[in-house]
Amino acid sequence: MPAVVTLAEIRKALGAIDPLPLIEAGFAAYSRGEVVVPPVGELEFDDPPGDVHIKYGYIKGDDVYVIKIASGFVENPQRGLPSGDGLMLVFSQKTGVLEAVLLDEGYLTNLRTAVAGAVVAKYLAPRNVPAVGIVGAGVQGRMQLEWLRRVRTFDTAVVWGIDEVELAAFRRDMERPGLKVRTTLRAEEVAAAANLIVTCTPSTRPLLEAAWIRPGTHITAVGSDTAAKQELDPAILARADRIVVDSLSQSELRGEAYRAVSAGAIGRDRLVELGRVIEDETLRRSSDEETTVADLTGVAVQDIQISKAVWLALSRR
Repeated sequence: MPAVVTLAEIRKALGAIDPLPLIEAGFAAYSRGEVVVPPVGELEFDDPPGDVHIKYGYIKGDDVYVIKIASGFVENPQRGLPSGDGLMLVFSQKTGVLEAVLLDEGYLTNLRTAVAGAVVAKYLAPRNVPAVGIVGAGVQGRMQLEWLRRVRTFDTAVVWGIDEVELAAFRRDMERPGLKVRTTLRAEEVAAAANLIVTCTPSTRPLLEAAWIRPGTHITAVGSDTAAKQELDPAILARADRIVVDSLSQSELRGEAYRAVSAGAIGRDRLVELGRVIEDETLRRSSDEETTVADLTGVAVQDIQISKAVWLALSRR
């Protein structure tokens, strides 16, 4: 019988794991062609609105393969439920036997997404960051802010959300000595204050306009993981000096790069995969004057790396 691992057990195991180098190594392996990742499986719902992603794959020569199911139903909080849920299945790559069911309730997906934001910022964000901007005041916004502190020093965060109650909760949860949190209902105020911005919403229309973005800004967009979602004005990508995607193949079907290419704002020749940026310093930010954009649609190698690490930590006990 496979082990069934609860979220509490997963959180405990994570105490012995630093996921940042694992996720970074996963992206590099993916771009080197060492990871098998089939197209994303996807279900979309209209009433109520929601989506389910099935991401799966394996690293060549590894011990396991992983299938991840993650859902997002934006109206769930009105029902007293979290908007995200999910689980990860860990199988033996040698026998196909199911070894573990990680009942992470979407937590590992949120974690690996936030860690990816930190990996991107490590290589593309300006060195001097007076303020970070977060567009989206939910769970992912909180986690992005936490993980960005691993790779950049800043004392101010400016956060956009859709209502004052949500923003007050964000400020209460995240403000601490050495970090002041300002909140706003106007996204242009985020762009005016911050030169490192992360967008993490399920929006289907642009939330940031090109005219608002100052030269030298870095933007990481993590919310647009389907063809219908969009957080950035395509002109932002057109004006950027560098555009990085986590997966070239996925960017053909989803994400900000997909929307910008479809709108005729950019050509696909402008896109560079994150794994290449990690391994080739000539592809990274070269000055604080450059404007850079990263489009993260979420790649199965992230799920493989984080779930494998958790299962290995638990197996050693």
